Amino acid sequence: MKRSKHRAHKEEKSGDDAAILETENLEKGMFMGGQDPDTVSLASVTAVTTNVSKPDIKMEPSAGRPMDYQVSVTVVEARQLVGLNMDPVVCVEIGDDKKYTSMKESTNCPYYNEYFVFDFHVPPDVMFDKILKLSVIHSKNLLRSGTLVGTFKMDVGTIYSQPEHQFYHKWAALSDPDDITAGCKGYIKCDIAVVGKGDNIKTPHKANESDEDDIEGTRHRRNRKDLKCLLVFGSSNLLLPEGVPAERQWARYYLKVYRAEGLPRMNTSIMANVKKAFIGENKDLVDPYIQVQFAGQKGKTSIQKSSYEPIWNEQIVFTEMFPPLCKRIKLQLRDADKVNDVAIGTHFLDLRKISNDGDKGFLPTLGPAWVNMYGSTRDYTLMDEYQELNDGLGEGVSFRARLLISLGLELLDTSSPETTCSTEVQVEGVPNISEAATGKVEEFFLFGSFLEATMIDRKIGDKPISFEVTIGNYGNETDGVFKPKKRGAKGGGGEEEESELIQNSSDEEMDDDPDLAAVAATPPMKPVITDRNYFHLPYFERKPCIYIKSWWQDHRRRLYNANIIDNLADKLARGGAERRAGGHQDGEGVPGAPPAGRPGGAEQRLQYLALANKDQNQSGRTRLDRERLKLCMAEVESIGQQAKTMRSQVKKSTVRDKIKLAQNFLQKLRFMADEPQHSVPDVFIWMLSNGKRMAYARVPSKDILFSSVDQETGKECGKVKTVFLRIPGKKGFGPAGWTVQAKLEVYLWLGLSRQRRDFLSGLPNGFEENKLSRPGLPPPPPVSLTYMMKQIFQLRVHMYQARSLFAADSTGLSDPFARVFFSTQSQVTEVLAETLCPTWDQLLVFENVELFGTAVELRDDPPIIVIELYDQDTVGKADFMGRTFAKPVVKMADEHYGPPRFPPQLEYYQIYRGNCTAGEMLAAFELLQIGPNGKADLPPIDGPTDFDRGPILPVPLGIRPVLSKYRIEVLFWGLRDLKRVNLAQVDRPRVDIECAGKGVQSALIPNYKKNPNFSTLVKWFEDLPENELLHPPLNIRVVDCRAFGRYTLVGSTAVTSLRKFIYRPSDKQANNWSTSEEIIVVSLEPEQNFKKMDTVVKLDSCSDAVVKVEDDDKDGKGKKKKRKKGEDPEDDELDESMLDWWSKYFVSIETLTEMLRSQEAALSDSEDKDEMDITEGGEIKPDDFPVKGKRGKKKKKSVAETPERKKPKLDELQVYPKELEGEYGNFEDWLHIFNLFRGKSGDDDDQNVADEDRIIGKFKGSLCMYKVPLSDDISRDTGFDASMGMFQNIPHNEPINVLVRVYVIRATDLHPADINGKADPYIAIKLGKSDIKDKENYISKQLNPLFGKSFDIEATFPMDSTLTVSIYDWDLVGTDDLIGETRIDLENRYFSKHRATCGVASNYAIHGYNVWRDPMKPTHILAKLCKEGKLDGPHYGPGGRVKVANRVFMAATEIEDENGLKKPTEEHLALTVLRHWEEIPKVGCKLIPEHVETRALLHPDKPGIEQGRIEMWVDMFPKDMTAPGPALDISPRKPKKFELRVIIWNTDEVVLEDDDIFTGEKSSWLKGQQEDKQDTDVHYHSITGEGNFNWRFVYPFDYLMAEEKIVISKKESMFAWDETEYKIPARLNLQVWDADHFSADDFLGAIELDLNRFPRGAKTPKQCTIEMVTNEAEMPMVSIFKQKRIKGWWPFVARNEEDEFELTGKVEAELHLLTGDEAEKSPAGEGRNEPEPLEKPNRPDIALLWFLTPFKAIKNLLCNQYRWLTIKIVTALLLLALLAVFLYNMPGYMVKKMLGARPDIALLWFLIPFKAMKHLVCDQYRWLVIKIVILLLLVAILGLFIYNMPGYMVKKMLGA
Repeated sequence: MKRSKHRAHKEEKSGDDAAILETENLEKGMFMGGQDPDTVSLASVTAVTTNVSKPDIKMEPSAGRPMDYQVSVTVVEARQLVGLNMDPVVCVEIGDDKKYTSMKESTNCPYYNEYFVFDFHVPPDVMFDKILKLSVIHSKNLLRSGTLVGTFKMDVGTIYSQPEHQFYHKWAALSDPDDITAGCKGYIKCDIAVVGKGDNIKTPHKANESDEDDIEGTRHRRNRKDLKCLLVFGSSNLLLPEGVPAERQWARYYLKVYRAEGLPRMNTSIMANVKKAFIGENKDLVDPYIQVQFAGQKGKTSIQKSSYEPIWNEQIVFTEMFPPLCKRIKLQLRDADKVNDVAIGTHFLDLRKISNDGDKGFLPTLGPAWVNMYGSTRDYTLMDEYQELNDGLGEGVSFRARLLISLGLELLDTSSPETTCSTEVQVEGVPNISEAATGKVEEFFLFGSFLEATMIDRKIGDKPISFEVTIGNYGNETDGVFKPKKRGAKGGGGEEEESELIQNSSDEEMDDDPDLAAVAATPPMKPVITDRNYFHLPYFERKPCIYIKSWWQDHRRRLYNANIIDNLADKLARGGAERRAGGHQDGEGVPGAPPAGRPGGAEQRLQYLALANKDQNQSGRTRLDRERLKLCMAEVESIGQQAKTMRSQVKKSTVRDKIKLAQNFLQKLRFMADEPQHSVPDVFIWMLSNGKRMAYARVPSKDILFSSVDQETGKECGKVKTVFLRIPGKKGFGPAGWTVQAKLEVYLWLGLSRQRRDFLSGLPNGFEENKLSRPGLPPPPPVSLTYMMKQIFQLRVHMYQARSLFAADSTGLSDPFARVFFSTQSQVTEVLAETLCPTWDQLLVFENVELFGTAVELRDDPPIIVIELYDQDTVGKADFMGRTFAKPVVKMADEHYGPPRFPPQLEYYQIYRGNCTAGEMLAAFELLQIGPNGKADLPPIDGPTDFDRGPILPVPLGIRPVLSKYRIEVLFWGLRDLKRVNLAQVDRPRVDIECAGKGVQSALIPNYKKNPNFSTLVKWFEDLPENELLHPPLNIRVVDCRAFGRYTLVGSTAVTSLRKFIYRPSDKQANNWSTSEEIIVVSLEPEQNFKKMDTVVKLDSCSDAVVKVEDDDKDGKGKKKKRKKGEDPEDDELDESMLDWWSKYFVSIETLTEMLRSQEAALSDSEDKDEMDITEGGEIKPDDFPVKGKRGKKKKKSVAETPERKKPKLDELQVYPKELEGEYGNFEDWLHIFNLFRGKSGDDDDQNVADEDRIIGKFKGSLCMYKVPLSDDISRDTGFDASMGMFQNIPHNEPINVLVRVYVIRATDLHPADINGKADPYIAIKLGKSDIKDKENYISKQLNPLFGKSFDIEATFPMDSTLTVSIYDWDLVGTDDLIGETRIDLENRYFSKHRATCGVASNYAIHGYNVWRDPMKPTHILAKLCKEGKLDGPHYGPGGRVKVANRVFMAATEIEDENGLKKPTEEHLALTVLRHWEEIPKVGCKLIPEHVETRALLHPDKPGIEQGRIEMWVDMFPKDMTAPGPALDISPRKPKKFELRVIIWNTDEVVLEDDDIFTGEKSSWLKGQQEDKQDTDVHYHSITGEGNFNWRFVYPFDYLMAEEKIVISKKESMFAWDETEYKIPARLNLQVWDADHFSADDFLGAIELDLNRFPRGAKTPKQCTIEMVTNEAEMPMVSIFKQKRIKGWWPFVARNEEDEFELTGKVEAELHLLTGDEAEKSPAGEGRNEPEPLEKPNRPDIALLWFLTPFKAIKNLLCNQYRWLTIKIVTALLLLALLAVFLYNMPGYMVKKMLGARPDIALLWFLIPFKAMKHLVCDQYRWLVIKIVILLLLVAILGLFIYNMPGYMVKKMLGA
């Protein structure tokens, strides 16, 4: 396994604190920086052999283990969908699951706000490769699938790797997969979150959905020219991960697949024989093809029939956007079969590793290169039990095949005509690739020696055991060693090689026998018993060896570069670990200490740069090699620079940030070290028992690769390495995989055959080689080694204690003992009964341990010790509880036994059970060499003399902790929520406390049901170790005393660290506790006595709050603000009677969101600054490091500078986005809760969740520990009660009656409970015996229900102390389902010093929306607090001052009553003190403000996964005090009735669509109420696009002012039981249509007006332009809710073929908004009906219409539309006529001229034709002409009559 795997967790470990491995991070690590299953791994656990006392333990993450995931998607709305008048539906698809939203009619910007949840139980790899697809479909219904508008794709892994695992309110840009040239098809706004078990998602507050965050990131900056794609939009609001450009391009991904080799035999020999019998020839029995999956698409190569070495030479082409939003390409080699195809092997290409998005980055590229595939074992059986390994799930346990591929990418220019539009996957042929292109083939030599094989599982111990080593297919006996074709000839060619051979090699090896047989397995040997669980192989002096020759392309350079980077990373990690070990517990080291290991000095970096540049012209080098080299060099260089800068800037205050930065470096280096282009496959070591494969280990080939340069050599090359073998595949999950199958000490060396001469140099010295004798041939490598030299040692194991062990028995405890293994010996400690924190205090001595090698080698690198913990059971074998590793401190015979190394210190070792931590062990280990004088020279064992434990030796004096006089006081308060034990109820419980062998028992509770509190509160006991870190755990047990003196253990828990309970006397100076000096604290609140009636209240469109209170006259310098052009003066004065609790709530939520935003901004700012400072290498001055203050302020200011609305001067409450407990330390300020456990611990991955089920109850109490004797000052304090010890001033614990008032506001994101993807939620509340189910008030089909309810319950503490608030789903039939619940411990809240009984309001008022609701007034509360804290005060003085202790506060002293009269009061002063109570010395703490908390709802069946959230708060009032007033009214606001009247006066310039003469009409509806569509009449035969209507639409609607939503209640379908309430934005749709007689009407254009914010209408049609839609940001905006009445011209728009907006007409309309009451008083009719009828429009009289229309039409055509054309034609015709007449008359005229005619002949040629015509028409054919003209007129009139009559009659009938 890659070493990097858990380095990060090790880093978290400071000093002696336990390293805790969080499983969440495991998964994260696995996925984010995780390697793909092909490159991962080694053995389940690898001990890093460095000379530190604690070896690094690497636990293998459970790659293939299924986990629970929940993906939640909220589709909020869509905008700018391309298409006319569509009915869109959004489809959300993850993998094979699809869910659809409802259909919205006739709109391009539908609003949905629908929530979907998908649940999965799959391995993380499978989950993160799933593709989430959002698509918009137009007019889908039951019968037709609809047409696809556009889609958006992203893999789930990308979402999971986002901060908080989510995208919130982001816009997904849609593209059309069938037409990539089409550009953007619209946007969907959505929230997407992926939750694994135990992940917490911070949902930004969903107060209302009207936060109109636009696609652009800034509001409405819509430059329609660029709307095709978001060129002007900031990408901040697009659904894209950080760093991905908003403008993504289409690209072609070309994956070329050339050939494969080394495929496993896929059929058994029986099958082969059968086939041979039938077919008569023995073919290769595999038909391979490659399947590639990328971004939700699949491509396949052709199938190569019967081939173990298939050649495809094909490329698979994917068309996908770049950068793609999926991280991996999955290549699978499959065997085609008639029944079903099987995967042979799987490989993932991680695109992040083969591309780089930096400035000097490169596009994805790879190869041509071989990639290795790993999977199940190669012995073929009909049912492959490890098949899932071939599918890429889990770590491959054997080499399967290798594949020659390359990947290239071409960005497409979608504007060029050659580009094909479709994104279909294509498969094309490619030319063959030459052998040389992939690199020169070299002969590699692998040597291994097995020095020790111990801890062999006893199940396999009875058969002979051998070990097999394979590299690729070489050494694999099933396939036999085969020599690759065409390869032998190449080895040894080339002159440079000859010279290298001569220099590097001894003569005998030069002409090495080419047919040297490989020895790949050790000889079988029968194991010997070590102890009851394990065996070992008796190798002793004779160590078996293996060697294998193999042939691979020589790409060592890739591995060398990876090793160099690994080397740097290891140095950095080691430095970090040392730094932390040297630092103090809380991570603050000595200011001078170097931070987190500088990544190698400059010389190492330069060395890297020099080395990496070698072999530049090596054959087979790919583009990726060159690019990666450049990238790695640049990165290493920059990390070096940054580290240098960083080092000079480390101060105590910034150490933490710097360490974080260093860890980033480390992650970067680890990521770069992972080479995507493989060369030599990994090495597998298999343990064979009786020829059957039992367990394996995988060693990356780069780790054992030899190079003549040290930095390039693998870290395990030529070193003895400890390897643990484990079970392959799924069998290795869970308990089976925890037992070590075998522990090997192996020596491995891999290099070119010609570098062989030093392959033995790293072995421990003192051996002889045993070779096979081959007469006449040079001797081969040794088959075994015989050791002549050995050292004798004594190992002393000091086992002191362990803590937080695994509970292995049903009582919730264990009977632990430890078994220690070293070399071939093992010993056990004694068994301690019933404890999870055993103190063994035992010394185990291992005599005569024989170790081979020289003394110096052993001193520097001793073997590791394995410690396993077991639970002793009376019957059956002991249960495994966990394991840890250690390295001893070695003392040579000639060394002095004394400081600093001896005696060794006790240290904590983390115990692991599988992947989970299972406690810690405190121990020390020393290995002492026995010199020539025997044991006489060894240091003596000095145990403590005061107790005798028989043969058991205690830990000696220099090592065991020094004890000192500590006293532990225990406060026994009570027991809660005890469940039944063995079916019997607990009746008389008692608590036993034990620590370091001493202890104390509580008083007995005589009747648990009546009163679960203890009568005696405080007891104590003494003695503890001096060193705080070595304090033993404190065990708490609860026993039930039953009849006849029987005791039953109820449950137990252990407090592992007592540090937080240590009492440290307060420092006097620090508190300024001298009464003489006064500290003035000026109240930060503004003067509260401004007259509320004068404030201007404006209802702002984009706020969440109803009221925006502003003091206009006090704006800065007294001037009134200038209004933006066109904005309306806010003249509606609202008085306080308009305000209610919701006003306060919405304003507070706005404050919360603003605060979160500014925090986020400040955070990203400080991160940027960090990066910037360091990358520039500039000096960071001491002051400008982002400490909390400055940076944040600056940012806040800039946030405020954006044109924000002024915050209203409304009283606010505090909205907590999480549980109140999280904010106030669980209210354990003096009363702590200890969960009691019973039953076995779960073996789940995530133990914390499993522990939930084991909780059997809670113990409430506290601890206090201090050194005795105490200083006298404490007892001198007044009123010190000695019997209470340190627990002074705590309340009594008799039962108390309390009125509990629970307010539930709303629930959000509930998990759907019904088939329709919705739920019908209602509230259920349980407290003690009270059980309230508010079933009749369920809310139909809602996942975000607004409850607004309060419940009063009477309770008695301590019996009823846990409040459960649940949300159930109402069902018509059957029982109601629980959606989720939350539990609140009311007792701790009640007794907390933070006063969580009733929140302190921000202001004191005696009437109005902010009336004071606590029965105690501020003055009473303050007096009580002062009395309890023994403070001096409060003293109210003149001038609005109050003094408490030595602090003085100032505030207002008058209050207004209902009648506006002012009265003097001290309440404001007292309230000011309460709100600053944390500033009071000694007793001060933050008092809980008036608040709303957000709690997660959980379901017992889905532990750890949130099922929604609930907003609520709880008030508690003791019954013995004044009764509180009535509960606050927080019932949801009722929507207000409004009526919108829209009068359509005229239209103009409507485009003429029809070929014939034009007709037109108008229609409109209020968004969402498509049922209430209203149409005008038709204006017929409009020719100019002008229409006159005078038509009124009337829309009554219910509107919620605060949320700016229209509320509609309607049945979802005819089968629905009840109405469902919908909230939708208030938008008015106006459309213009062309009415056709017979065909469907044509849609011409539309405009949608958001009634809260739309452009003011233009005064004339000329001023009305398309800019009013496309450039809204510049336009003056109005809200109909403020303006009430508005008239103007607005444009109609539609999209043309180019997808641009174009103007299709203008409408003159008048909007008039009335409240329900006003509308009733002055009703108005629809259309032109009574009351208040509108006059008919001034249209031409329709009676003569049929007659006049043609003339009008002709007039319009000639005079308006084609005026110039007509003039041109007429002029041209006249000219032509003149010319014709001239030519006609010319000859006659000339003849006359010659013959001499009459004088007036000059003009005759012109006049003659007219004269002639006149004669013909008027004289000769007069009557005929008259008849013809009359006939023509009659025919024309008849034609027009017939043409117009039907339409006219139809309209007449319909009443037009």
